[in-house]
Amino acid sequence: MTGIIDYQAGNLNSVENALRRLGADYLISSELPVLSGCDRLILPGVGEASWAMARLTESGLDGFIRTFGRPVLGICLGMQLMCRHSEENDTECLGIFPNVVRRFPDIPQFKVPHVGWNSVTGLKSPLYDGIDENSYMYFVHSYYADVNEWTAASTEYCVKFSASLKKDNYFGCQFHPEKSGEAGERLLSNFLKTGI
Repeated sequence: MTGIIDYQAGNLNSVENALRRLGADYLISSELPVLSGCDRLILPGVGEASWAMARLTESGLDGFIRTFGRPVLGICLGMQLMCRHSEENDTECLGIFPNVVRRFPDIPQFKVPHVGWNSVTGLKSPLYDGIDENSYMYFVHSYYADVNEWTAASTEYCVKFSASLKKDNYFGCQFHPEKSGEAGERLLSNFLKTGI
C-alpha cells in the first residue's frame, strides 16, 4: 500500500490520478497510525516552504517522515522540504538531504518560475530503471536544490540543479512525474516496486 501524505500543501489529485492509472493500491491520509501501515509514502507539494513545513510540524508528520524507514518519494515542494534549508522565507526543513534550496537567480533571458519540459541527465537511481538519459520531465518551480553527492539526476535552467535526489530509502523529484508522460509514469511505477 502506498500512502499519499495529505498536509494541505500537496497536489493530491494529479498524484492520485497517476497511481490510479497504474493500478496501484493507495490511500490519502494525514493520520500517523494510517500512514505508518503503508509500504511506502509520497510527499507531494505545491505552495510555499515555510507554510508547508509548519503544517508538517504541527501534525507530527515531520518526525514521522524522518524515521519512517521505508521508501519515501518527495515531489516538487515535497522534495525541497526533505532538504536541510530553503531560502524561501528562511525555512529550516526536514534535513533528510543536506542540500540547500535556493531561488533561481534573476537573469533576463530566464523566466522564473521555471515552467515546462526539460531534460534530466546523470541518472543514478533505481527510479530511472528503463528511462533514457536526457528524457524530458515537466517542471514548475522558482526554487531549486543544489547539486551534491546525493544528486540522482540533474537539469540546467539558469544554473545546474538537482532534478532528483536519493539517499537511503528517500527519493526526491523536483519535476512532477505524474505530469511527465511515459517517462514519469515509468518512474512512478519503479517507485511502486521499492520496498517489495
